[in-house]
Amino acid sequence: MESTGLTDAAPPQRRIRIRALSVGDIGRAILLGIDDFRAHMRFGLFFGAIYALGGLFIVSALAIYHLPWLIIPVAIGFPLIGPFIAVGLYEISRRREEGLPITWSGVLAEVFRQRERQLSWMAFVVLFIFWIWIYQVRLLFALFLGYKAPAELDQLMVMIVSTTQGLLFLGVGTLVGAVLATVLFSVTVISMPLLLDHEVDFVTAMITSVRAVAENPVPLLTFGFLVGAAALAALVPAFLGLLFVLPVLGHATWHVYRATIDVS
Repeated sequence: MESTGLTDAAPPQRRIRIRALSVGDIGRAILLGIDDFRAHMRFGLFFGAIYALGGLFIVSALAIYHLPWLIIPVAIGFPLIGPFIAVGLYEISRRREEGLPITWSGVLAEVFRQRERQLSWMAFVVLFIFWIWIYQVRLLFALFLGYKAPAELDQLMVMIVSTTQGLLFLGVGTLVGAVLATVLFSVTVISMPLLLDHEVDFVTAMITSVRAVAENPVPLLTFGFLVGAAALAALVPAFLGLLFVLPVLGHATWHVYRATIDVS
């Protein structure tokens, strides 16, 4: 077997076919995600709690170290790394779909096993895009607000929404953030569950994910918009909405993957 240079041996070649989707397929996937969450709520709340507590910790640390300008972009960008927490949710949906037992030991063992597989390489991709998001916010902050920015979060928010420079910062930052979020969604929406489900290399998985979005732009970008909107709404009550939103979206992503990809 030919080596890729990333692991000792490349995963076996798979024939991957991308199915045509409709918006109705996305709706059905979301309903199946809700059903998975309701059937195994304790698992969903567990993974959602990890995510919510992680967000609260990061935002609290930024407030303690007097970095208010980073609180909002980090809070908004934090859901970008959600696919990694969602791996456990994918596994629950996979096991339920195949009629396998769903136990803490089985699910967590599969999550930890991903460290030795191609999924671990996706961490570099996701964290790199997250870093670009933080860097561009810092650059735009310096360009539009600079030394004028107040040190307190409430005063900073007033400045952003009540001054020309602040509104320009908000508008350009939102546009750049939307582009980055679309890129990240496109490379992960199919690749993450595909890497859990099959032995394929992470480059092939990312290319497959981008192809799936390109061939099904309306349904998959609609799903991406719903994911983004739901994740942002879940941030409002101190990240607590992620306890419920993240599990449902994680399970739904698995079902979107299953509706999109046929692997032989």
